[in-house]
Amino acid sequence: MMYADLIDAEDFRQRLVALGIDLPVDADPDTCARLAAQRQAEAEVPGLAALVTELEAQASVMLPEVREALVSHLQPAVG
Repeated sequence: MMYADLIDAEDFRQRLVALGIDLPVDADPDTCARLAAQRQAEAEVPGLAALVTELEAQASVMLPEVREALVSHLQPAVG
C-alpha cells in the first residue's frame, strides 16, 4: 500500500516561511495565506507564484483547509 504525503497546515506554513515570509508558529492555513498575500501586495515575493503553481498541481494531496486558503488568498495575489 502506498501513502501520499498530504500537504497539511504545517507543510503549507513551512513552504511559505522558506520564501522568507514571516508567519506565526501557530498560524492556520487561512492566516498564512492571507499574510503571504499581503506581503506579495507590498513587494513581490520571489518564488511565490511558482509555489502557488506547484501547490495547485498537488491539489489531490492537499487538505481542504489548505486548498481553500490557496484559492481564496494566494491565487488572486499572484494571478
